[in-house]
Amino acid sequence: MTGAERAHAPIPVLDIGGTHVTAALVDPAANRPLSSSVIRSPLDSHAPAAGILDAIALAALELPAGHRLCWGVAMPGPFDYDTGTGRFAGIGKFESLSGVDVGAGLRQRLGHRAERLCFLNDADAFALGEYRAGAAAGHERAVCLTLGTGVGSSFLRKGLPVHDGPQVPPGGHVHRLTVQHVPLEEMVSRRAIRAHYARLATLRDDRVLPDVHEIAALARQGSTAASEAFRYAFDALGQALAPWIARFQAAAVVVGGSVAQSWDLIHPALSTGLAQAAEPAPRVLAARQPAEAPLIGAAHWAQGI
Repeated sequence: MTGAERAHAPIPVLDIGGTHVTAALVDPAANRPLSSSVIRSPLDSHAPAAGILDAIALAALELPAGHRLCWGVAMPGPFDYDTGTGRFAGIGKFESLSGVDVGAGLRQRLGHRAERLCFLNDADAFALGEYRAGAAAGHERAVCLTLGTGVGSSFLRKGLPVHDGPQVPPGGHVHRLTVQHVPLEEMVSRRAIRAHYARLATLRDDRVLPDVHEIAALARQGSTAASEAFRYAFDALGQALAPWIARFQAAAVVVGGSVAQSWDLIHPALSTGLAQAAEPAPRVLAARQPAEAPLIGAAHWAQGI
């Protein structure tokens, strides 16, 4: 491939999660994945290391050839993104990758299809994608959140993630924060919302405990317990975030992730919580590219931003 061909070639990316891996080719000119190239495959984060790496590589090798040789790889933490090494001990997923050189393992499996892998945090990938082609575009300072099993976060300044300094939480991770001395994810997470609903609805059998999307449906049907479970969780998230929003001087908070599909319930509670301490209150925006943003962000990371 000549230099000119390489400049126009699509960028291969991987978005690795606890249950799925997505592989895609991103068109750098259009700022979006080629729709025909997106491959989503199941991934068992509890499998042995070789099995996890084989599954990721299998999805990657399904991509059409003719792409660049530097890959962008969005990966959940804890992970050493500079060395490509897992640091997952004691967190319940990808434990077999703890201490494993994931970069070397994938390069070996991808062979001539990869020269370099550029790893970044999955929440940072989402934020970069929303900055390039979504709701964070045009905001010099923005905080991007991914709401799913837990709370992922990225503090963006001029389109770059900020991980250190007095204006951001440790590592730029809001899941380490507390609300009234309670760890944030004990109040705002899939597990926490379900548990709070169960207490309010006085459910005694875990086998009938609805998932978050079902609780959202109950709230829309008039369930006080379901509505309060959402209000409590996202008001608490707003309160925890507000001082950091003020320090960082963020103009916008962009929200994505699977739980963000219940935007009509999240937005008012999160806005109320933020308004209690953040002045002026930032704009609270739903992600415009919830599925594609991590892929777009990983591609820009591979380009060296």
